[in-house]
Amino acid sequence: MKILINQVLEVLNKNIEKTFNIEIDSNDIQNSTKKEFGDFQSNFAMKNAKALGDNPRNIANKLIENFDGEDIIEKIELAGPGFLNIFVKDSILNEDIKKMTKENIEYNIDSSKIVAIDYSSPNIAKRMHVGHLRSTIIGDALKKIYQELGFKVYGDNHIGDWGTQFGKLIVAYNKWLDREKYEKDPIGELERLYVLFGTEAKKDPSLDDLAREELRKVQIGDEVNFALWKEFITYSMKEYNKVYDRLGIKFELINGESFYNEMMPDVLEDITKKGIAKLDDGALVVFFDENESNLPPCIVRKKDGSFLYSTSDLATVRYRKRDLGVGIGIYVVDERQTGHFKQVFEISRLMGGDYDYDKIHTAFGIMRFGDGAIFSSRGGNVIHLIDLLDEAKSEVLKVIEEKNPELTKEEKEEIAEVVGVGAIKYFDLSQNRTSPIMFTWDKVLAFEGNTGPYFQYTYVRIQSLKRKAKEMGIELNENIDVLTKNSIASERELVATMLKYPSAVIKAYETNKPNVIADYIYDLAKQFNSYYNNEKILANEDKEQILNKLALCDKVGEVLKKGLSLLGINTVDKM
Repeated sequence: MKILINQVLEVLNKNIEKTFNIEIDSNDIQNSTKKEFGDFQSNFAMKNAKALGDNPRNIANKLIENFDGEDIIEKIELAGPGFLNIFVKDSILNEDIKKMTKENIEYNIDSSKIVAIDYSSPNIAKRMHVGHLRSTIIGDALKKIYQELGFKVYGDNHIGDWGTQFGKLIVAYNKWLDREKYEKDPIGELERLYVLFGTEAKKDPSLDDLAREELRKVQIGDEVNFALWKEFITYSMKEYNKVYDRLGIKFELINGESFYNEMMPDVLEDITKKGIAKLDDGALVVFFDENESNLPPCIVRKKDGSFLYSTSDLATVRYRKRDLGVGIGIYVVDERQTGHFKQVFEISRLMGGDYDYDKIHTAFGIMRFGDGAIFSSRGGNVIHLIDLLDEAKSEVLKVIEEKNPELTKEEKEEIAEVVGVGAIKYFDLSQNRTSPIMFTWDKVLAFEGNTGPYFQYTYVRIQSLKRKAKEMGIELNENIDVLTKNSIASERELVATMLKYPSAVIKAYETNKPNVIADYIYDLAKQFNSYYNNEKILANEDKEQILNKLALCDKVGEVLKKGLSLLGINTVDKM
């Protein structure tokens, strides 16, 4: 299916080329913001007035005089200082809305590059908490948006499975392990040990030296310590998968930092050969041109020979290009890591070859508690994600028991899970990615207004309407026209809004902001609910009109479902 705005652009361009012998591009046409301005608007006349040597209104009138809308554009009008208001034929709206959910959309986006999206990335031996939510669901939504556009995408969970925390854990494990608790809840016990180590190390700094020695044993492959390290990873992944399964999130790659450990010496050799890094007090350091990059020096190997996150990330960059053929790397990591990624990306640019391709730090604002505190597992200041999911499900169950007690227990459980998870996801994804989020239970679990449950209820309302129609002996016909000579203005507006779906997807892709999709489906749902509340859809005396209206409602449901799926939110048929 060719996007409507591109069909209109083609017709507009034919007329402009015929009349003025010039062409315009997609930036010269946009969706109208108000119905009185038509379906689309163009500033072509004002933008090209100087080049054409005439007043914008004269240019616009000249175009309108000889305009051929073909089978797509009904009429074109002059507005204000030279805007063109473009009205599309109802016949093309009918044709396109039938194709909307049945055919692949031609987005006209170059999707030839392979994409790697780096997101979630929890540290081993700690339960996932609310602080992990943003990266996990923003990254997953971006993956779905890029896939919708036709990209091949690797979702990469770059877990933290290497580093100083393992030395600390092994010390704590050997000193303070509660075996019974460990067997019952291994990650909970490891988390307790990690916090306990931090407390005890403040009293006895020698524990840090002991931790470094235990870590060294892991790194050289000591049989006991290496086995413990592997055990910690196994237990951690089992725990994480409980969360990922409930969130409906899957990864194409789960390569922890340890995966790149053996690659890092080769990376340092590449950097040294390029003459980019220099020895400085025993450490290997990259010094940037301050006039060009304004970046502080970046250590890629400490003087004790150990590597840093920068080295690991450079190895990841090279692996993704050399082994996976990646052409775009997206890092969904919070804004505090902006400086780090600027350094890594600049070193990659200087290196060239397997290091140099498009890389984007898709930064997001930090989630904080209502009192402004940042989530920290080190300080024990957390709300675990699994607990948040349970709480959301519990709240939805209460509503279901009150509103729909006749549902079976299995139905109630399934609906509560889908709606609860959807509420949590939408709470985050509906907000501007770059803005910080204040976590309060009231906001996360709100089920009225601009919330996930609002859309799910809208979808349920449409399914209920179809069921009632069937009980009346009225079968849905997906292939009839939704707009007829008897259609009212609000019905045409609904169709026009549905056909803006591809534009919302493209904008979300261009900005890497899933909230663009959230804004779109909120507008569509508001329009539909206003229409539903004002129209007696099944009470019409004309059966043909009922079929038209029912088909329109069905299309709204399908587009809502499609938009919600890009945010990783499922729908239910009953609530």
